[in-house]
Amino acid sequence: MATPAKRHRSSQAVELEYDRIAHRYEHRWAHYVQATVSKTLAHLDLQPTMRLLDIGCGTGVLLREAERACPGIAVVGIDVSRAMLTMARRGLPRTTPLLRADAEELPFSTARFHVVVSSSSFHFWQNPSRALDEIARILVPGGLLVLTDWCDDFLACRVWDRVLRVINPAHQQIYSRDQCHALLSEHGYRVRALELYKVSWLWGMMTASAVPEQPKGG
Repeated sequence: MATPAKRHRSSQAVELEYDRIAHRYEHRWAHYVQATVSKTLAHLDLQPTMRLLDIGCGTGVLLREAERACPGIAVVGIDVSRAMLTMARRGLPRTTPLLRADAEELPFSTARFHVVVSSSSFHFWQNPSRALDEIARILVPGGLLVLTDWCDDFLACRVWDRVLRVINPAHQQIYSRDQCHALLSEHGYRVRALELYKVSWLWGMMTASAVPEQPKGG
């Protein structure tokens, strides 16, 4: 298990990377962002009575799309980058909670959310086991996790993973479909679907939807 100091360094590296690019992120990677957000939302059946948390919400695209698709839904976003949260705030109602936090230490009470989503942040999680336990804790019984990220089953992502591990201190690991499935299962999730697809010649993706079998105690 990572020490608090190591966790802090990893989180700080992610923050520095995304603080630098926050102002141009949504425009520069518009196709990628829209494609991955659409795939993530396609795994949800949103209802106005739901509460949704987006981990690694970035500039808030998924939160905006969720509110547009389902008026009345309560959405919350967290991110480790202050600059990304600032960008997200510009496109969301002032009443939408946006917090600086990471997946491994979620500042919410037990059984708080019906849905937790994360798009393109999984490969930054230093301790995914802790994060998955935290997500299970804050989900209501029968609540859903939808996780979208790069997939190691695609050659370009496999090569890029090896490069990033050397040159980028923010990067942790790109997982394969089987690794993702095993990790979810080991932490008490029942995997409902695990879809593989490409959004460009470079980015091969996967989206997993899973339900914790037993809620974690808080």
